[in-house]
Amino acid sequence: MNRKYFGTDGVRGRVGELPMQPDWVMRLGWAAGRILTRGSDSRPRVVIGKDTRLSGYMFESALESGLAAAGVDVLLVGPLPTPAIAYLARTLRADAGIVISASHNPYSDNGIKFFSGEGYKLPDATEMAIEAEMEESLVLVPPERLGKARRIDDAAGRYVEYCKTRFPADLDLRGVRVVIDGANGAGYRVAPMVFAELGAEVEGIGVQPDGLNINAQTGSMAPEALRQKVAASGADLGIALDGDGDRLLLVDARGSIWDGDEILWLLAGEMHRRGRLAGVVGTLMSNLALEQALAQMGIPFHRTAVGDRYVLEAMRQLGYPLGGESSGHIITPANTTGDAILAALQVLAILARQGRALHELREGFRLCPQVLLGLQVQGAREFFQRERVQAAVREAEAGLRGMGRMLVRPSGTEPLLRIMVEAADGDVAQASASALYGRLSALAGAADGRAAAN
Repeated sequence: MNRKYFGTDGVRGRVGELPMQPDWVMRLGWAAGRILTRGSDSRPRVVIGKDTRLSGYMFESALESGLAAAGVDVLLVGPLPTPAIAYLARTLRADAGIVISASHNPYSDNGIKFFSGEGYKLPDATEMAIEAEMEESLVLVPPERLGKARRIDDAAGRYVEYCKTRFPADLDLRGVRVVIDGANGAGYRVAPMVFAELGAEVEGIGVQPDGLNINAQTGSMAPEALRQKVAASGADLGIALDGDGDRLLLVDARGSIWDGDEILWLLAGEMHRRGRLAGVVGTLMSNLALEQALAQMGIPFHRTAVGDRYVLEAMRQLGYPLGGESSGHIITPANTTGDAILAALQVLAILARQGRALHELREGFRLCPQVLLGLQVQGAREFFQRERVQAAVREAEAGLRGMGRMLVRPSGTEPLLRIMVEAADGDVAQASASALYGRLSALAGAADGRAAAN
């Protein structure tokens, strides 16, 4: 059975268009509630959190209504990072957690993603079961079994305290100056609190959400503002979150940007020195330099499909305590999904123990140049399966003559065909990616009359 609505990270789309319409989201809540109540004698409980998008209020109410109609109680926690919802689902002994967010997308998009009561992304089979349930007629439980809703007023404080407990008790951040870019998103309030309460001198940007400015020229997808602020303030480093707080990007005192692969390399080296690293999980997008550097340290490296859910699945299967993506999803033993705050705390612990600046720890590691392009095309998955498209990709890959790596895939969250080319020579990577983009753009234009870059 093929997925109809769920992508690699839940359901996502433009607000007002299917599936992100309030009546559809209400039905999604009802269908999820039906799956939760099936075979259970007790009344299930679900934690609902969200980011700062204006549409979040509407979808929160829709989900609450659908879940209540299925006989599920709802715990509302307001704007909090995605990993906070995973954490609260566990500690509140809920049966599931739901996040209303479109992550790094603009405010005009929104999405719904689910966690189990243990804090893990739902398996494919459960998401498919929810989709199947949505095709059934909506039937309410008897009036006496309708669900109730209440707010957890101290939810933010609970997550802040949890994050602080994951920082070594023998260390603090006194004397450290950090700039935190909250992307005007879900972490705008809790992220500065965590670092300030551990002793850091904190300056914030992207911490004044208005419902429309989430990810707007700020956050991990747009690091230039953070880079400028770090330089102007003389900070030791900058910490950038994305809209839902599960991606991390760093800026060191010299203005260099650290992506997820570089952060993984740093954390892996420290864990390896402390004898606590069986291996690392990355994705098909992970930079070749990361794999090579880990091999030199004797650390096994395993690649998965793109998506932190697949990274975590492999970590659990292989018994590897560390994994992540170049986009900044970093999963450590302390969390069950990507968590920007916890990953940043791990980095700061390394700096505190070694007494060195972040830029000093980069010596000896350099990423291979990587070119990423996105071809906007409706029905990207079907387009990618066409023989002429496959042939164009094979020909472009052969043109690298073994001097690089190419990955072309449909996005799981947007109507895009993503093109990645990686090579030791940046000019080779750029030329190869541009040529393939042009050819695929022409094929897409021939198919539906339009193709545009994203």
